[in-house]
Amino acid sequence: MGFGQALVDAGQRLGRLCVGIDPHPALLDSWGVGDNVDGLRAFSLRCVEAFAGRVAVVKPQVAFYERYGAAGFFVLEETLAALRESHCLSIADAKRGDIGSTMEGYARAWLEPGSPLEADALTLTAYLGVGSLAPAIERAQVSGKGVFVMAANSNPEAEHFQSQEIGGTTIAQFMVDACSAYNTGKSGVGDVGVVVGATVRTPPDLESLNGPVLMPGVGAQGATFADVDRVAGRVRDLVFPSVSRSVLSAGPSVADLRKRVATCLSRA
Repeated sequence: MGFGQALVDAGQRLGRLCVGIDPHPALLDSWGVGDNVDGLRAFSLRCVEAFAGRVAVVKPQVAFYERYGAAGFFVLEETLAALRESHCLSIADAKRGDIGSTMEGYARAWLEPGSPLEADALTLTAYLGVGSLAPAIERAQVSGKGVFVMAANSNPEAEHFQSQEIGGTTIAQFMVDACSAYNTGKSGVGDVGVVVGATVRTPPDLESLNGPVLMPGVGAQGATFADVDRVAGRVRDLVFPSVSRSVLSAGPSVADLRKRVATCLSRA
């Protein structure tokens, strides 16, 4: 079973929700764990304890680990390993994008089974063209992993840019259609997904994608679960709203984090 089908199955069991692990300095301070590597580890592993087995997928934000250098990446390795051991799907939110052997290097780092940074899926950015991502997409398909390509992001600057047209098609729709081609002919749900923000006023058509959709923007960025349904259209079962600060603000208590997740799932 590939990542796409595994994610949809997890959504049917646990509810369609992705929770981010975003160890922002302000959250580390509010949790009382400290803005340092020890605090980063405590925060991350508490999130794993709170979310594994209760949500379909968990998404560590790589930037908040990277700022600590090698020590931060070691904590990220621990976090991803703890998610695997808990049988919880993970998405490394690294937004990588390059060409040729460099893209292959990123693919092996994040999508190769046994790699220290192994995740179940990786976010990618395709400014160099969706074709430039082929090494990561191919590595994901061989390894039973997945990718999420930025298509229609939730920040205002992205919507202005991604709504521009190329040959009568918006950039956002072009990205979705290019990803759809990788999923064509696949049995079950494909492994090449897209990122589409719940705040997008004119979203791309997702019906032909046949892959998972990661949908940020709910909660702190102003979108609601009703917006998720509006953007999802007729492919609601493939769409996974992504929440971070609106859940993490309930910490540091594991019980309170789980209650906040339950509240989100009741609305999704």
